[in-house]
Amino acid sequence: MEERQHLETTPLRTPLWARLFAPVDIASLVCFRIAFGVLMMVEVGRYIPRIARYYIDPPFNFTYYGFEWVKAWPGDWMYVHFGVLGLAALCITIGLCYRLAAAVFFVGFSYMFLLEQARYLNHIYLLCLIAFLMIFVPAHRAFSVDAWLRPKLRSGTVPAWALWLIRLQIGIPYFYGGIAKLNHDWLHGEPMRMWLAKRADDSLLGPLMTQEWVVYFFSYGGLLFDLLIVPAMLWRRTRPFAFVAALGFHFINGSVFTIGIFPWVMAAATLMFFPPGWPRGLRDLIGRTLRLPVAEPARAAPRPPLPSRPTRKQKYLLAFLAAYTSWQLLFPLRHWLYPGDVAWTEEGHKFSWRMKLRDKDGSAVLYATDPATGDTWKVDLRSRVKRWQLSEMTGRPEMILELAHRVGAQLEAEGIPDVEIRAHAWTSLNGRPKQLLIDPEVDLMKVERSLFPASWIRPEAPLDPAVEARLSEM
Repeated sequence: MEERQHLETTPLRTPLWARLFAPVDIASLVCFRIAFGVLMMVEVGRYIPRIARYYIDPPFNFTYYGFEWVKAWPGDWMYVHFGVLGLAALCITIGLCYRLAAAVFFVGFSYMFLLEQARYLNHIYLLCLIAFLMIFVPAHRAFSVDAWLRPKLRSGTVPAWALWLIRLQIGIPYFYGGIAKLNHDWLHGEPMRMWLAKRADDSLLGPLMTQEWVVYFFSYGGLLFDLLIVPAMLWRRTRPFAFVAALGFHFINGSVFTIGIFPWVMAAATLMFFPPGWPRGLRDLIGRTLRLPVAEPARAAPRPPLPSRPTRKQKYLLAFLAAYTSWQLLFPLRHWLYPGDVAWTEEGHKFSWRMKLRDKDGSAVLYATDPATGDTWKVDLRSRVKRWQLSEMTGRPEMILELAHRVGAQLEAEGIPDVEIRAHAWTSLNGRPKQLLIDPEVDLMKVERSLFPASWIRPEAPLDPAVEARLSEM
């Protein structure tokens, strides 16, 4: 039986680095490891029936900038890949070869995520980040096969940084998601109004979904929840109320919107904000309620003397924590480096926790021009990409550019050198009238993918009526 320790709170006057390495109860981290592993097995199982649709059948997958080299396994090897992911998730759950399993799952799950940009979801990105952190977090020192096989590994404590690292990663999407909602459309009920109206017929609430007070309840409720849930969970007095609110929020999200296991992952992660020994307290409470024998609490182990400075290993770990935290805090802000509305241009939108903020509807048509003859014709896109990819592409300039390069390369291979590709992409943002997203005069074959602001993306502004009429007839 693993040693149980009740540890005193680290004094506030203690240096920050020493507080990060102070031992805390491992119980909550073990519960999170098990919950994460189980939910990842469920997530992998959800993908298996869709493997062919997303990764085998499409003749072309949209890639992320800098990751164009990531390609799907040939043939049926994608099924093997997901089988390995399921096995790695199982090993994380039971704590068998834990660090290796966490590394395999992180690499394999991130690979799956990078295969198709049209399948981008914030919660998949978050799962990749959590899987990465689980490699370093020693969540296998208790209640695991590894601890059973290697007694020297067993411990009832972990350094405090392990808990705070997970808390930080869970808190960042909430905070940035709330900040992103402080925009004109969200504060006026869009796109929530459209989303609820679409689900009115499928929901038990029915007509309530179209009531204005319901629209603003969801809009402002989501905004306040994202901004306040983390500080409310950190404060002991508000923590019970915040936890109930979190469960209700995620239950409603899971019921109203189709967002997979994300609500359940976040609900489980919210438990990390309770004192680290809460699972033991819950176990003892159940034992007393059922009048079962309950072990007497062990006396707190004497705290070792505080070293005057961190060791070399601790310095390396502190450097990693500082670098990772800085990246997570700064990278979501990069959209401020681009002109225009990020919801329209999409520049800096991904990986920034701008979750469920905009609704885009539109169409995109590519026109090819043979410079030798001057002939121009409409490209048949449905023979080159799948319908679900086209649906996601129409409002995403970067994806339109990548497809234009793909089509141009194919036409050049078919004997049309120096072919020109132009796009007529009409997009509606949050229910507003459709506008041109991309300059239709620009030859996209001459535009390279870049992290710099794209001059070929048109700002969201009214067109000249004569030009708009001419282009809409094409």
